[in-house]
Amino acid sequence: MRTIIELPDDLREAIEQASEEDRTSRAETVRRALRMYLRQRGRPAGEEVFGLWKDRPEEGREYEDRLREEWASR
Repeated sequence: MRTIIELPDDLREAIEQASEEDRTSRAETVRRALRMYLRQRGRPAGEEVFGLWKDRPEEGREYEDRLREEWASR
C-alpha cells in the first residue's frame, strides 16, 4: 500500500540521514521506525523489565550499596 504523508523538514532530513547511515531506502527507514513505534506502543511501559531481578541472589539496594563501596574504594 502506498501512503503519502507530509513531514516537517527536520524530520525528513533525519530520515534521510538515517537512511544513508543504514544504507536503506527512506521507505524502509520509515517502515522500521513505524514497526518500532507500534511494538513499543503495544505493551504497557515497564512490562519488558518487570521481574528481571527476581532470580538475583541479592536485593537491588544491596547490589547498589556494594557497587558504591567499590567506587568509593578507588
